[in-house]
This record gives sequence, structure tokens and C-alpha cells, in this order.
Amino acid sequence: MARYNRWQNNNLLTAADTLDEKARDADRGAFFGSIRGTFSHLLWGDTIWMSRFDGWEPPKTGIPGSENFVMDWEQIKLERAKADARILRWAENLTEEDLAGDLIWFSGAMGREIIKPLALCITHFFNHQTHHRGQIHAMLTAAGARPGDTDLFFMPEDA
Repeated sequence: MARYNRWQNNNLLTAADTLDEKARDADRGAFFGSIRGTFSHLLWGDTIWMSRFDGWEPPKTGIPGSENFVMDWEQIKLERAKADARILRWAENLTEEDLAGDLIWFSGAMGREIIKPLALCITHFFNHQTHHRGQIHAMLTAAGARPGDTDLFFMPEDA
């Protein structure tokens, strides 16, 4: 799923690059407003989860404002590539033993400590990415961009 994450982020970023800044920043009625805002939230979400899983520096903002976690388009692309490489390295080194047990964290969204099985949290992490990429795909398509294949079985071996 880490490989798929990187492959699809590249797919959607490439499609979004065919649009101008105004089209990427247009409010399209999605939960995080725009294409850029949803990409920003997705990067924010990956960063907050990886801060729990792998000790990354957590974002300084909560979910409100996550659409502005990274404002500059070129910076989003740069940070996304760095994050995807780090996620892939982390995932490649996970063992079954690593997946055992619980993850304990304070959820700003819930306002309390949460304890959940780590394997469930990792599943959620990858599902969250797919969910928001689906929103981005729909916005890109509506804006006239044409993302490539998204089916998992089409993923190149070297993705």
C-alpha cells in the first residue's frame, strides 16, 4: 500500500500540474475545498499518522487548517515526494511483530486519549489516503484533467 500511495500521489500530482493555480485553488465543494487544499490535508494526515508510527515531527495545526498545511503548489509536490519516500522505507521495514499491540495517542479531534490496535491504525492510514485521493480524482476530472489508471492491479512493479 505504501507503493500504491506513492504511485497514485504521483499520478494525481501529474494530472493536477496540467491545471493552472486558479483551477487547483478553486473551491470545488469538497470537504477541504480545493484540489490543492485536499492535497495539503492529505499530506497533513500522513504527517500526523507518521508522527505516531515513526516519530515524525507532528504538524503544528489540527484538522481545521490542514487544507493550508502547505500552501505553495511546488512545496506540496516536494514535501509529498519526501513523505512518500519515507513512508515506503518505513513500510518496507515493518515486521509482523511491529504490527502487534496497540497504539496510544492523544486525539485532538476527539479531545482524549485513544487506544487502538496498531494494525487497525495502519490500515486506517492507507484507507484515509485512498479516500482523499478519490476526492482529488473527482475534482481533477471535473476540472478537465485526466489522471491515469488507479486500479491496484495496474500498478507497475517499479512504482
